[in-house]
Formats: sequence, structure tokens, C-alpha cells
Amino acid sequence: MTSSLGLLIIGDEILSGKRQDKHFARVREIVAARGLKLARVTYLGDDRTRLTAFLRDSFAGDGILFSCGGIGATPDDHTRQAAAAALGVPLLLHPEAEALITGRSLEVGLPATPGRLQMGEFPQGSALIPNPVNHIPGFSIRRHHFVPGFPEMAWPMIEWVLDTHYRDLFHSQVEAERAMIVRGQAEATLTPLMLEIEREYPGIKVFSLPILNLQQPDDYKIELGVKGAATSVEAAFGCLRDGTVALGGHIEDDGR
Repeated sequence: MTSSLGLLIIGDEILSGKRQDKHFARVREIVAARGLKLARVTYLGDDRTRLTAFLRDSFAGDGILFSCGGIGATPDDHTRQAAAAALGVPLLLHPEAEALITGRSLEVGLPATPGRLQMGEFPQGSALIPNPVNHIPGFSIRRHHFVPGFPEMAWPMIEWVLDTHYRDLFHSQVEAERAMIVRGQAEATLTPLMLEIEREYPGIKVFSLPILNLQQPDDYKIELGVKGAATSVEAAFGCLRDGTVALGGHIEDDGR
């Protein structure tokens, strides 16, 4: 079974609308290119208490999490501290991170002040994630991977983590999807059939997406389909299609 992938996007500026999130769409593409998919996406503001509670629950599970944002050293950055608190371990200056930050400071003509070195303080036991843009690393611990909020840094760092640590999960389960457009039937009438399909085909998910036409309220239709393991999709879809017709639904388009 492939471990579920989660994405955590952190920042008050995202929740306030000051900046538009770009991570979700791009990370979804990154994992899809490797035969994987996101199971969950969470948005949180710059609140240490809430971040700590979320990460404590996440560390208690067995999933993989990518976290974008909040690993700097300004007062509104809380991710490093929240991760350490969630694990009950101290923040320690990572020696490799110290060397990288010191080297970067020399490159740009700035002193390696204690404030800048705080960016290399990670929960005890962390490993580094290389940053190809400015060489100030992110960190990994317990299958949780923390990268900056800047997309140009975060995305290649996420790709590096996937390609370095999770290549064995790539394309481990081939999935497929089949759908059809149904008219003349209500979702409530189709729901028992949908539940029956999911019982008969473990691992298959049935989805129903109503399509409304506000200009013509009577023009009501549903995109009805199944998704899951490719080996089961066709059989499950056939049962769904036949059952829909038996209930009086008119199939406008079944994708064939």
C-alpha cells in the first residue's frame, strides 16, 4: 500500500488573500508525474499553537507530509519550533546547516549572525534538504519534510525529496477513472447504487458531481463515475452504468 501524501501550506498571507497559493497545483503535478497523488491538503496561518497541534497529530500517523513555509527566522516563522514541540525534542543548530548558512552569508557580504544561524536550528534528529537557490536548507524528520514558502525553492526541494527517498513508491499502483453524464435521475436515487458498487469493489471510489444550469433550472445532469485501481475500474463502471440505466437514468456520454 502506498503511503499517503499530504501537503501543508503555511502563511497568514495565504489565508488573508494577500497572496495566492501556488503550491497546491504545482505539487499535485510533481507527485502525479511520479505516479503518486495527494491525499490531503491543509492551510494554516502563522500560529505556533495550531501548527504544533497539527504536526503532533501528523507525526502520530504513518503518512508522508510536505510542509511549505515558516522555516525562516523572523517573528512570524514558527514551523521549526512547532515541529520540535510536536515531537518533544529540542531545536539544535545543525552543523551542516551552520556551514551552509555561513558560506552563503560570506557570498552575499553579510555576517553570519546568530539570527541568520537560527535558520539552521532544526528538531533534534533532522536531516537536511538541499536548497538549490540560496543553499539555506530545509529539513526532514519522521517522513515530514519542511521547505521554504518561496515556490522557486520549495518545488525543486520537494522533487529532490521524492526522487531521493521515495522512488520505490513511484507508479506502485496504476489508477484509472471512468465517468459518464447522466440525465433524468437524482443523486438521492443513485446513492444506494453507488454504495453497493463500493461494497462490491473494495478500493474503488464512486463520485457524483451535479452540473447545474442556473439559466435553465430543469437542465440538471450529473457526472457519475468511478476511480481506483485500473484492474477494477472497468468492471465497476460497467455495473454502475447498468444500474443507472435500470433506475431510469439516461446516459448522455459514457466516455467511449
